[in-house]
Amino acid sequence: MNMKNDGSWDFSFWGIMLTGVLFLGAFGAGQWAAQKAELLREGTEQLAVSESRLSKRGADSLEAKAEASADGNWGLGFSQEGKTPVGNASAEYLRQFDAWYAGKPDEKVIYLTFDAGYENGNTEPILDALKKHNAPAAFFLVGNYMETSPELVKRMIAEGHTVGNHTYHHPDMSKISGKEAFEKELSDLETLYEQTTGQKMKKYYRPPQGKYSESNLQMAKEMGYKTFFWSLAYVDWYADKQPSKEEAFKKLLGRIHPGAVVLLHSTSKTNGEILDELLTKWEEMGYRFESLDYLTAQTSS
Repeated sequence: MNMKNDGSWDFSFWGIMLTGVLFLGAFGAGQWAAQKAELLREGTEQLAVSESRLSKRGADSLEAKAEASADGNWGLGFSQEGKTPVGNASAEYLRQFDAWYAGKPDEKVIYLTFDAGYENGNTEPILDALKKHNAPAAFFLVGNYMETSPELVKRMIAEGHTVGNHTYHHPDMSKISGKEAFEKELSDLETLYEQTTGQKMKKYYRPPQGKYSESNLQMAKEMGYKTFFWSLAYVDWYADKQPSKEEAFKKLLGRIHPGAVVLLHSTSKTNGEILDELLTKWEEMGYRFESLDYLTAQTSS
């Protein structure tokens, strides 16, 4: 595109640019959707982390929008190191549905959570590290994990961890509008858990991929569930493209904050290898580890 003699751009430039932006946006969205569908077919646990690298102005804008309902993907905006990121729904909005994404911002507590769609040998070293540090965690499991790894599920319980409901089939729950179908995804896993462990399942729920709707949150609440999102995560779920130790520490140490609900995937080889050292580093920073029971008690008081 050439510039006119008077120094201005030909107006058609903006039309071309707008067309290009729309095309790239549609293409990128299509590519991402296709990739997610393929990973789900392979049984790979996913995470829909929307990490907006926002300026302070951008974070303020997101915070204002978060006061209203925010159906769709759970997302975060990080504007200041050591501070709770801004979610695309505010803590106050979520609380009306018995939902959380972070704890108190003035208490150096970390809440460890793991999503698990299948077992590939990394859960045992994770459990070993948690035991060494006396750190309670919540494992949000799907039906496949519970069916194929019952002994690990029993170990989680025996060592004081919480097993939460990540649905039976790991669908996009935001697309399920009918109450019966929504409840079935959770109640089928409850039944399997009881058959596996002989115990009633804790009514803690994490939406697969962080996808949710206001009606989902309400239905979960009506079933007696508490819903948990997260305030810190990183790209750890690709089995064939694991982050390096340095990449993991850069995110997990640099963005830690008081009251952090940390989401990790137990399928991650990196997580299995670094967790002991990571927990040590967080302890050296003055943090301690508490369960989600503590989170709900602290923020409900």
